Amino acid sequence: MTLEMIRQTAGASLGIAALCGTLSIVYSSWRNGISPMPTSALVRREVARELRKLGACGTLVETGSGWGTLVFHLVRTCPGWHMVGIENSPLPFWYSRLARRLLPARLRHRVRFERGDLFRFSYAHADAVVCYLHPAAMKRLGAALKEQLSPGTPVLAVFFALPGWQPVRVVTCRDLYRTKLRVYEAGSENIVSPTDAGF
Repeated sequence: MTLEMIRQTAGASLGIAALCGTLSIVYSSWRNGISPMPTSALVRREVARELRKLGACGTLVETGSGWGTLVFHLVRTCPGWHMVGIENSPLPFWYSRLARRLLPARLRHRVRFERGDLFRFSYAHADAVVCYLHPAAMKRLGAALKEQLSPGTPVLAVFFALPGWQPVRVVTCRDLYRTKLRVYEAGSENIVSPTDAGF
């Protein structure tokens, strides 16, 4: 095989891989109702600040972890917390798994990613949950968390509210969209807040 043929074969293979990756993301976005979007740096910092305020440690579960940007930021800035990212879109999931290998060993053992359905995942042993999902998904997730979380377990919701839950506090991030970060506690889900039902 000549060098030119090798180049052509490699180029075609890369093109096919790129197409497959794009189609995978498009399909997953259609199925999930939202595309995997990285959390902005300003929002990541605010989530980390709120997590540190809890003054505890344990296991935090991110529902729909996408490319892993929030998980990687939190494991670096919140000592004592172990991170579990749940993602069902294949490409972001495998990217996150590979990126995890680049972490220093002292951080790597505190991070894991699981590919699966966030509505079927068991949250019974979660010490905190962070979610950044569209409204319909937040409603479904709220029902799952209500059944599984221990009373008082913190839930940090980025941008969209958990319908029917009353936040302990609401933080407005300093990003372009003035993103709302709502901090809830399991057990507050039966208190309906008419002024905090959406964005």
